[in-house]
Amino acid sequence: MNRNVLLLEPNYKNKFPPIALMKLATYFRLRGDNVVFYKGDLKEFVINEITSDCVDKLNQMDNSINWKLRANHIAKYIKYRKKSDLDKIGIENSSFAILLYPWIEHFKNYYHKKEYLKHPKWDWVGVTTLFTFYWDITIETILFAKTMVKDVKNLMVGGVLASIQPKEIEEATGIKPHCGTLHTPYKDIDTDNPYIIDELPLDYSILDEIDYVYVDSAAYFSYATRGCIRKCPFCAVPILEPKYQPYLPLKERIERTKRLYGDKQNLLLMDNNVLASKELPQIIEDICSCGFTPKARYIEPDQYKIAVRNLRLGMNDRAYIRKCWKLLKEINEMKSLNESERTQIYSLREQYGLLHSETCTKKSLIETYKDFATFFEKKYSRQKGRLRYVDFNQGVDARLFTDERVSLLSKIAVRPLRIAFDNIKTETAYTKALNLSVEYGFKDFSNYLLYNFDDKPVDLYHRLRVNVDLCEKLNVSIYSFPMKYHPIRDEHSHDRDYIGIHWNRKYIRAVQAILNATKGKVGRGLSFFEKAFGHNEEEYMELLIMPETFLLFRLFFEHVGYTQKWREAMHELSDEEKIELYPIIFKNDFNNIEELTSNEKFRYILRFYKNYRADIANHESDLYKLKKQFDEQNK
Repeated sequence: MNRNVLLLEPNYKNKFPPIALMKLATYFRLRGDNVVFYKGDLKEFVINEITSDCVDKLNQMDNSINWKLRANHIAKYIKYRKKSDLDKIGIENSSFAILLYPWIEHFKNYYHKKEYLKHPKWDWVGVTTLFTFYWDITIETILFAKTMVKDVKNLMVGGVLASIQPKEIEEATGIKPHCGTLHTPYKDIDTDNPYIIDELPLDYSILDEIDYVYVDSAAYFSYATRGCIRKCPFCAVPILEPKYQPYLPLKERIERTKRLYGDKQNLLLMDNNVLASKELPQIIEDICSCGFTPKARYIEPDQYKIAVRNLRLGMNDRAYIRKCWKLLKEINEMKSLNESERTQIYSLREQYGLLHSETCTKKSLIETYKDFATFFEKKYSRQKGRLRYVDFNQGVDARLFTDERVSLLSKIAVRPLRIAFDNIKTETAYTKALNLSVEYGFKDFSNYLLYNFDDKPVDLYHRLRVNVDLCEKLNVSIYSFPMKYHPIRDEHSHDRDYIGIHWNRKYIRAVQAILNATKGKVGRGLSFFEKAFGHNEEEYMELLIMPETFLLFRLFFEHVGYTQKWREAMHELSDEEKIELYPIIFKNDFNNIEELTSNEKFRYILRFYKNYRADIANHESDLYKLKKQFDEQNK
């Protein structure tokens, strides 16, 4: 008997789709199992499942009413038990109302009395994990998953957090997680499994099963290597991928994905140190053969054609019904179509029950394919093509740059080239790598700048300044993304409160406030950089100790003179007074200023550190009026 398999990603925010779950989806479908992917509130998932069962029961008893169209009202009643939601279902419209009401009550009670816990429906459940600071929501998801699987021995927890802190997860949940990748045939999941699951192609269809939209989902995701030759103390890779694999075949996986799900515009490679591979020439050849050469253009395939084809093949009905409905809705609203065409599309959707996702069926979509095909052909035939890019998303090692390696990189459409710059000690190697890259025609660069580890606050300024100066000197674009370090083990690994040895809470908050204004990145433009971070290290260190709201509303507080008054008061402090006052400021807790010190001079300064955001938002306050006037003058 085919298994019912549920793949879960905790409801945290993340940029990339769950690659491991996409591989697992491929594995289980190869075995003929029924696979469902979900990301979101698991209570909502349960309610939706119960609602679906309720709708099926109502349809059995009275199919003269399309109960699917009333599913939202049914779900609300099951969840909230409000009579107003019950009335909206319209059970009284049925000739069998007296028989239907008890069933509605049955499914409502089934949820609230948690009867579903006695009847788990899933044969196998997989939960992926990510960052350690997502601990609470991850543990909550695992514990809920335990109630959803028929036998807890068939609950697998894997991923980053699971591999880094397996003992902690087992203590918190009773589930012993899987560490590392799934790379052992005839052992991983099933004893008759012939596959290396980690090397299976990704099932992209599962991303259409959920409402959550990953920012970078329209790309090929893959690895050309695994592991890293470095053992950086802040990095989890030595734990997750302890053995360096210099080559993983890329071309076959990309071509298979293209055949099944259609071509993707970009290639996102998650390698941790691709330049360390002796097989780099072969990797570059694979990438080129897949169509990712410089100036190569992407023509998006007919997504509707692919979706209906995969529906016919029975690949993932749940996903492709949702996708087809969304595509039909989008094309019905296309401005390039004339009114007559839009009316024709709408009429066809109405006739075949395709106006609403609840009534959209596989049968109707297949039957009407030819009716809609012409409109989609028209849409996709008008493309000029978009440039394709390769992104080594985890960055490349500046210490491994040579003419030969950069020459190879220049043969593919890398943009941006992410060169790691995690430590000020690598400045020489980093600068050399960037200069060499420019010689081979690279113009767009990016990197994450790790801070709050064993670095000093001024080191972050220095690295940012290096990038800004290189932009001016070499006429290139470098986007820097300062990234706060969080420990992967021990205290504070489950939260975001870790403070590095050379840092303090005030400095951390100040950097975050500055980055809030720059939207988390620092790009080209010396004047902008100097305004945000200071003209020199001295000004930068002053900004770090400046009141937070003065940083968030920099120009306004300078305009009203508050910043100047604070600065004057700070300059009047003696060295001895600074030694006494600064530790108070570093704690970044100004809720009870009068209790922090009895020194009136200090109290005067500390009052500048109050949170002025409430005053700015208060329509009756003087600051609100001044801010409104300032904003109008500077439109």
